[in-house]
Amino acid sequence: MNDAMGRNIIIFGPPGAGKGTQSDALKRNFDVFHLSTGDILREAVAAGSETGKLARQYTESGRLVPDDVVVRIVAEKINTIPPATGILFDGFPRTLPQAESLDRAMNAAGRRIERVVSLAVDDERIIQRLEGRRTCPDCKRIYHLKANPPRRDGACDDCGAPLAQRDDDKREVIEQRLKTYHAQTRPVLDYYRERGLLGEVNGDQEPEKVSREILSLFR
Repeated sequence: MNDAMGRNIIIFGPPGAGKGTQSDALKRNFDVFHLSTGDILREAVAAGSETGKLARQYTESGRLVPDDVVVRIVAEKINTIPPATGILFDGFPRTLPQAESLDRAMNAAGRRIERVVSLAVDDERIIQRLEGRRTCPDCKRIYHLKANPPRRDGACDDCGAPLAQRDDDKREVIEQRLKTYHAQTRPVLDYYRERGLLGEVNGDQEPEKVSREILSLFR
């Protein structure tokens, strides 16, 4: 890779695998723009661009934004990022057509994906992590019934508000999210594995150890 070009990385992992934590670690070690499709979709809609207006039609009706619209918005964003700054794609692409479209968009921008990091965590461990999570609806502090419980059962340490379990942290919802993730993502991982770009890391370890193993993929 040209030294003037930033490192372009994709990080994958099921919900609750620790992508947010490891994305922060990657940002501390590399000059990368953290590209979250949710953030740039909202940005495009707020800016009122032509593609943003198209996306708004879906988001306002509660429908999923189609692949071609998401990829167009991602491609537009890629073109605004200086070449010397890399891009960290967090959980995108989610489908094989998105992966193929991303390759075309990156090639058009004179970039390429250098490394794809996949955090592997057993489904039952994911369920344990997410099912035990509780959130304060007022100050937004997050707890875990086993790993980080509140001092007083069911109440926030900071403001005393009753803690709540998010709907998407309920077991039946987590199981469905995992089923969807595996069905959509396995072909994407195979796509990058065939190109020699995939690095798989055990995500069921202390975050610092996971970070060290991820960084070792770039040596």
